[in-house]
Amino acid sequence: MKKVAIPVTKSNNVDDHFGHCEFYGVYTISDNNEIVDVETIKSEQGCGCKSNIAGVLADKGVSIMLAGGIGGGAINVLNTWGIEVVRGCSGNAADVVKLFVEGEILDNGVSCSNHEHHAEGGDHTCNH
Repeated sequence: MKKVAIPVTKSNNVDDHFGHCEFYGVYTISDNNEIVDVETIKSEQGCGCKSNIAGVLADKGVSIMLAGGIGGGAINVLNTWGIEVVRGCSGNAADVVKLFVEGEILDNGVSCSNHEHHAEGGDHTCNH
């Protein structure tokens, strides 16, 4: 068994930006590469690299994060917790997980590299 996490929207699509997602779907994958359970975890507010989500996911046994856009800081934090990151995912979360376990999704190698932090409102934008 392995566990795969994915940042999702209310409509269960992969969120374009890891640090701004509303929820994380945690998929339990059987040894036969079938989804046997899905748990939804509400996302904390704030940047993914500064939240404690990596520890929460690691404590749940997550070893892989399938993400859309994600910055280097968040990748480093996830990697520190033993979570491998696969970037460039999009579409329905369950479909993405199925394609991943079938070997059809690989890391695209592109990180969100241009973050702008705004002191007043705390906004966090990403330019892909």
